[in-house]
Amino acid sequence: MRSGPGNPEASWPVRLYRNALSVRLRRLLVAHTTPEARTRVKHWFARMPSGHRALGLVRFMWWTRAHSRLVTGPERRAALVRDVPKVILVRSDVSPLHARNANAAAVRAALDAAGLDHFAVRGHSNTSAVIALDTRDRAAALHALERACRERPGYVGAPDGTRRGRHLTRPGFHHRTWRRFAGADVFRITWYRGDPDGQLVFGPKYGCDVEFWAADEEAGELLAPRPNRTAAQVPRDGPRVRVSDSLFTALAPADRPLPPVRTRREFTRPGPWDVRFPVDAVYTWVDGSDPRWRRRRAACAGQPYHEEADNAARYISRDELRYSLRSLAQYAPWVRTIHLITDDQVPSWLDPEVRGIRVVSHQDIFADPGLLPTFNSHAIESQLHHVPGLSEHFLYFNDDVFLGRTVVPQDFFLANGLTKFFPSSVLIPPGAPSVRDVPVAVAGKNNRALIEATFSTVVSQKMKHAPHPLLRSVLYEMEERFPVEHRATASHRFRSVDDVSFVSSLHHYYAFHTARAVPARIRYAYLDVSHPALATRLAALLARRDRQVFCLNDTVSREQEPVARQALVTAFMQAYFPLPGPWELDRARHRS
Repeated sequence: MRSGPGNPEASWPVRLYRNALSVRLRRLLVAHTTPEARTRVKHWFARMPSGHRALGLVRFMWWTRAHSRLVTGPERRAALVRDVPKVILVRSDVSPLHARNANAAAVRAALDAAGLDHFAVRGHSNTSAVIALDTRDRAAALHALERACRERPGYVGAPDGTRRGRHLTRPGFHHRTWRRFAGADVFRITWYRGDPDGQLVFGPKYGCDVEFWAADEEAGELLAPRPNRTAAQVPRDGPRVRVSDSLFTALAPADRPLPPVRTRREFTRPGPWDVRFPVDAVYTWVDGSDPRWRRRRAACAGQPYHEEADNAARYISRDELRYSLRSLAQYAPWVRTIHLITDDQVPSWLDPEVRGIRVVSHQDIFADPGLLPTFNSHAIESQLHHVPGLSEHFLYFNDDVFLGRTVVPQDFFLANGLTKFFPSSVLIPPGAPSVRDVPVAVAGKNNRALIEATFSTVVSQKMKHAPHPLLRSVLYEMEERFPVEHRATASHRFRSVDDVSFVSSLHHYYAFHTARAVPARIRYAYLDVSHPALATRLAALLARRDRQVFCLNDTVSREQEPVARQALVTAFMQAYFPLPGPWELDRARHRS
């Protein structure tokens, strides 16, 4: 499964179909056709190149011959990006943060080599840096940057939001490009960066903006050519200072400050929008194929009250944890520490000694070891706040939840410390809990009863299958406020009709009622891996890569999952997250 031309969901006829037809008409077509027929048509369309694509292929063949010197070397390759030939700088550990930092560093190096004064600006983007110069240095700066783009093929375009066609970039190694931008007060320089196998390309979104600030001779100031987050003018002869580049992007790692950069004093202080507290991530994970774990489970008296809680799908491993962790490394480098909670199990591919990840045993978080072993996720989740060294603000992930694109702490927390939560349109069923209810409905009903008894309001919505932003202090408070329910949930070795889902629902409603959480939205997709149209849905998600979060959930599969489905899901995850995380022991084998 590929995200490029081989993916039918990325073909121009399918894109045209989705853009031209309303959702209502598309649903009507789906209702009157089979998934197999739609797949055949899409694959047929995928073999039809658009005029732009055909022209791009011709240009690509000519361009690679005419500019062979530009792609000479193991760290470069040519590729079509939006049907235009581009030179890609290849790196095996490329990431959004690396692309942003490397592009900014290249611009700074070129300006430093030319002896030009410049300073970093706090722009509105976390993925593109902003570097400013005095407009009187325009000619020298353009010359220096053109030389840098010739040494390593770079591209020039308009910054985001300035005009239509902002994704269009022109070769910075052609002098005519610089004539086009000679009078621009702002432009963006991009060195396209990608992985060796061509699954990932980080383009203009991660480029570096260059601004020319006009001199006000009478006031002795430099004036910004466009708005930024901090200052519209700075003293022309004001002091130059150096601070960590971490101040200029919310993607910066929490425990490893980025290198210092040159700036002005006006840009050195944190703003009220900056998240300044550490954020950890917590996963719960079980290896359901482990014979020792199976024996422990079989030896425990009792069974789940509902067949869904005991379904084999809950324990099938498609290596989701590996790829979910990859998504975190790729798209949320600001997470300080990942705490992996297991029943004394360690994935065979995981190196627990690598910085940034810790394996935590159930024994370390259950205050009463007599409640172990447990096979109830609600019970385990009720103890998350007991993780030693856990930050006050943290994200809770199930291993079937993935980040699909770059996210920042502000997507999950307000800078004043409040958490966000993501209500679903799916409602909690009415009535009291029943053994006929699926476990998520039972827990939702029990949560609803607690909220109504405590705050006299009735909650109705479930939560999206997304990362859960949590406050450790709120979880401790709930443990004290609801001791009977907390103890009962923790004591159930299997899911029970008395369970409360403390972290995935109750926390959000409790924190909201006590003014510590707010509802929010996130670009999200939920995919049922047992759905007959799974292949189409995965291909569309891979082609677009437009969701901040997605979940691959399964509650109905049998223990022996169909080989074709297993292969389909694994191929999708490998295509979406091709680069191994730093904690993978077999990085060389899985490197893309």
